Amino acid sequence: MPEKPMQETMCCLIVQVCKAHRHQTATVLTQLGLHPGQEILLLYLWENDGLIQSELASLMQVEAPTLTKMIHRMEKAGLLERRKDEEDARICRIYLTDGGRSLQEPVTSAWNLLEKRVLANLTLEERLLFRRLLLQVLNNLS
Repeated sequence: MPEKPMQETMCCLIVQVCKAHRHQTATVLTQLGLHPGQEILLLYLWENDGLIQSELASLMQVEAPTLTKMIHRMEKAGLLERRKDEEDARICRIYLTDGGRSLQEPVTSAWNLLEKRVLANLTLEERLLFRRLLLQVLNNLS
């Protein structure tokens, strides 16, 4: 069987979907004063405030310099703050400010709206199959 041109591959389609999703996400997050990726950092802190940078980097699957830049930007925006660990001053923990906590409801609403947009026109069966297939693809790539 001859190979497909790159633009006809599933991988190319995945890239297109990711780009479209990122664009939609950026549009929604910009209205909340956030950049793409920052909502994920907030999510982890909403679940477990006071994580250290290495824990966040691991959870978010990003490199330390990327996270450092993100934290600095969010700190300047008043969404989080760095504090020394009470037991080990060498460790710096990341905590939400009131500003960061106040974004939980609007970010969650925006994320749910985006999910509805992504899954529009899919039946429940198709949604369940889509989820199963995405999890399998993720497993294949992990």
